Amino acid sequence: MIEQVAIAFDNKDYETAATLLKQLQQESPEHPWVQFYLGRLHEVSGNYQDAEKIFRQLLRDTRNTRIVTLARQGLRRLQEIEQEERQRAIAQAKSEPNNTELGVLILEPVNNELKPEASRKFAQIMQIDPYSARLTLPSRGWRLYRTGQVGELKFYGEQLQQAGIPCFWTTITAIQQIQVFQIKYFSQSQLKATVVCRNQANQLGSLTFDWSEVTARVVGLLPIFEQVVDIDARGQLERKTQTQDYAQFCDLHLPGRRCILRLCDGSYEFQQGLEIIPQASQNTIRINWNSLSNWIGQQLPQVKTWSDFTLFADTALDHKEILGQLESHIHLFRREETNWDSAFHLYSGLAFVK
Repeated sequence: MIEQVAIAFDNKDYETAATLLKQLQQESPEHPWVQFYLGRLHEVSGNYQDAEKIFRQLLRDTRNTRIVTLARQGLRRLQEIEQEERQRAIAQAKSEPNNTELGVLILEPVNNELKPEASRKFAQIMQIDPYSARLTLPSRGWRLYRTGQVGELKFYGEQLQQAGIPCFWTTITAIQQIQVFQIKYFSQSQLKATVVCRNQANQLGSLTFDWSEVTARVVGLLPIFEQVVDIDARGQLERKTQTQDYAQFCDLHLPGRRCILRLCDGSYEFQQGLEIIPQASQNTIRINWNSLSNWIGQQLPQVKTWSDFTLFADTALDHKEILGQLESHIHLFRREETNWDSAFHLYSGLAFVK
């Protein structure tokens, strides 16, 4: 009867093949040829996962060289079908309105206990080897994994989410549309707070908001680079760039107003406005900043604080094509251009749109 099944497949008479296989499954369900043609029936019916499962099981369990060869050919056909469907789906995703915009795909942390299974799925979806997949999935903080047209990123992101791998994506335009106000100082704070600040046109004004409008706080350190003279291994003087200090930043998110209120330890006027810090003029900037940060935390006890910027920056700094398109809205004195400022704005913007 196996010969009849083979003839039915050669003639593409899949209805007859299915009828014959149903009888053979009752008589010899574990027979390798029965299993092989059952896999072929799944393949021609579009049940690719079931077909792949049977072909792989035959590779593991059978010693019949002919069946092994045919099973391998079946797996190759399934891979080609999968690749064609993937390319069609990506092309379709890209063709939809607004899906050609530049975007980013962010991977979120995966628990170490779940990493082996997550790595296997990630490798399959992104078509990379499992070892690279395990190294790519973050255990702490976000990883900027991929940039490109947001339609394609959405295609991959949805597959990852369905596989239980946490991630999200957004367009660069969505981050560019967020307004940023530079806080000079708080002038009052009770149920409502008022800040004196500069807008993106560098105009000085004030803004009053309710503390309940703040949905997130983002903090981070930005390195300050200086040229220093050092002695190299041969005793010669050399100039090199070193991190001499760090500037501290704190962003308050007000999504209802589509804006970020940004504080920096180097530009906040501690001696102006509301007396938050007693004897501010006699303290160091570090002491004043820590006091200000603690005070803000007391006003926002239930608000999430995003503080993994440095981990994120390690994965983002090399993506110059993205960072170069973002205005950082950070006004540190820089002798040379750096991607750190744009990386912080991207990190804060991602927390905002998420």
